[in-house]
Amino acid sequence: MMKLKNSATAKTMTALIYAFIGLFTVLCLAPFWLMIIGSLTKESSILRDGYQLWPQEWSLTAYQVLFASERVTRSYKVTLEVTLLGTAISMLLTSMLAYALAVRGPKYTRFIALFVVFTMLFTGGLVPWYILITRYLRLQNTIFALTLPYAISPFWMFLMRNHFRSIPESIMESAYIDGAGDLLILFRIMLPLSLPTLATIGLFYALMYWNDWYLSLMFIERRELFPLQFLLRSLVSNLMNVAISLNPKMTVMTEVPAYSVRMSTAVITIGPIVAFYPFIQKYFVKGLTVGAIKG
Repeated sequence: MMKLKNSATAKTMTALIYAFIGLFTVLCLAPFWLMIIGSLTKESSILRDGYQLWPQEWSLTAYQVLFASERVTRSYKVTLEVTLLGTAISMLLTSMLAYALAVRGPKYTRFIALFVVFTMLFTGGLVPWYILITRYLRLQNTIFALTLPYAISPFWMFLMRNHFRSIPESIMESAYIDGAGDLLILFRIMLPLSLPTLATIGLFYALMYWNDWYLSLMFIERRELFPLQFLLRSLVSNLMNVAISLNPKMTVMTEVPAYSVRMSTAVITIGPIVAFYPFIQKYFVKGLTVGAIKG
């Protein structure tokens, strides 16, 4: 009798847990659904009825405004190039620096680690940084101005270093005995053993480059190098002129798709990231925890 009672209690608890998780999932997905539906709703319907789970009047005007010219498509390509190139550069430099600091032999590693920590606490300021990028490195109006300033994140470098230190040193010693150099050990042994950490850090680097508009505001003047985030920010801030130039017959109060354009902007900016995340989700949680408890 006691076993039956315990079994019924366990089933009830399981059902409640699944119901709670299901409700929480719906609450998490509701904003995304409203965002997508809002981007496909006619502006007058939003002004009259507000945002709805299923609109009464459908419209693609918001996307027509965004893709009225080739600027959005061109900016999409620039953002993809910046994200891919920046993530590759950041992962390469971060992994190399992390490996150098993970090797316990050389005495200068402590000084380099202290130097990296110092950059996390103090910066030279905006003006020296701008002068360095524009006058000395001469990166202004180049794609490298959108990638190199964010090349290494000290936080993710230390996370990767801690993960490298969690790998048994006997593996490295065996490779040294067989005649392998540090570069061979890094790219043939350490990195293949660090896929969860690499996937997690790579995702955060990609998000940083994908969402950045500040570097383009500081260093880019050529329109063909405007990334997506900066262009959409400009479009939203000057939405009235863009929409009316698309269709001069639009009335200011009712047909300029201000709210739906904001929703469509969010859709086209986060869409690729949301689509990419499921492929690395299995590495995500493990990558955040591996190497985070050993310093």
